[in-house]
Parts: sequence; C-alpha cells; structure tokens
Amino acid sequence: MLTIDAEAYRSPWRTVHPAVKGVLFGGLLVCALVLPAWPGAALAGAVALAFGLGPARVPPRRLLRTAAAPLAFIATGAVALLVTVGGPEAPVAWDPQGAGRAAEIVGRASAALTCQLLFAFTTPLAEVLPRLTRIGLPPALVEVVALIYRMLFVALDTARRIGSAQAGRLGYANRRNQVRSLGALGAALFVRSYDRAARLQRGLECRGYTGALTVLVDQAPLRAAPVAAAAVPAVLVAAVTLSRGVWT
Repeated sequence: MLTIDAEAYRSPWRTVHPAVKGVLFGGLLVCALVLPAWPGAALAGAVALAFGLGPARVPPRRLLRTAAAPLAFIATGAVALLVTVGGPEAPVAWDPQGAGRAAEIVGRASAALTCQLLFAFTTPLAEVLPRLTRIGLPPALVEVVALIYRMLFVALDTARRIGSAQAGRLGYANRRNQVRSLGALGAALFVRSYDRAARLQRGLECRGYTGALTVLVDQAPLRAAPVAAAAVPAVLVAAVTLSRGVWT
C-alpha cells in the first residue's frame, strides 16, 4: 500500500483530474468484465498496460511485484475449475470444459486487476476521497474511509519502528524470540492505535468538529474534452470486439 501511494504521488499523471483517469481505466475495466474474454478482456488489459507503462510511466517491476499476490490468488482459483468433484465416474475427475472456463476467468480477472492497479498507481487516494461526496456518497462514509486510510499509515509506521527496535535487541534471533516479539508487537500496536484514535477524537472535538472534515484539494480543472477522449479507448475496444462477431 505504501508503495502504491508513493508511486501515485510521483506519477506524471497526478495532475490529471481523477475523473479523467477514472473514465479511462474504469471504461476498460467494464470492457474486461462485460466483453468476451477473448479478445475483449485481453484487449482491455493490453490497452490499459499501454497507457500505464507508456504515458503514465508506471514502474513495471513495482507493478508486477504488487500484482504478484492477486495473480497467485487468481491462478489458485482457476486450478479448481480444471477438475470436477462428485461425478459418476470418479470422486475427482478432469473436466473437459474446465480449461476454457479457467482461461476465461484468468483473462478477465487479470485484465480487471491491471485496470484497478494502474488507476491506483496514478491517483493518490487522498485526492479521490474528498471528491466522492460530489457523486452522491454519504459524507460520513467518506470521512470514515479517510480516517481509516490515515490511521493505516500511522499503524504501519508504528509497526515498522517497533519491529526495528525489537530486531536491534535480537528479538528475531530464533523462532522462540520471534514468536514472543510478534506477540509483543501486536499488543503494543493495538494499545498505541487505540490511544492515538482517542486523542484524534478529542482533538477534533476541541476544534469544534461539526460532522464534516474540511480538507484542501487541488482544484484541477475538469473539461469535457479530456473526459470524452478518455472514453475513446474503451469504445474502440468494444467496437473491435463486437466487429469480430464474438459477442455471447
């Protein structure tokens, strides 16, 4: 999470309005989920990668490292589709149609994951949350998400500091010390997070909190032309897929 947010702040597309990037990657995400896996989802993923690795200059290694765990989860789920359980021939048997379904699931999920990660790698969440109320989300929900987002970074930093202090005292020298140190880290992190949240609440009350958190957001201009241009890739992917006559 820290890597994604850091890359989003360094992205050359950070100055682009989040709505434009949302239309671009969101439209490709819809194509990956709605259109046939081949060639619709494959084209959507390829186009998203072209924009992400090209103009957006997302580091390929960091993108691959971040996507490794979700891709492993997708592959694990796809393996289960290759067999059938409880059939008349054998308790566990090879499914003749399983390979096709597994390939479709892997293609769709991989393309959808690519679109979501590229949006995250180019758009800091802190710039998206204040704008969510404008599309109808309840302000209370947005504020809870923003506070959780902030507290996660604080908790991660606290855990890193405690872990470094424990490692400096040979707290992870062997298995027994490692278990003991991890337990102490979890307990200390819970107590400190609870105390920090209580102090945050008192601070907001002392500042006359009325139910709305006011934050400064860069006022990037939103024009119709960039939004329309951002929708073109998804429209082209859909047009190419439908023109091949593979719509099912």
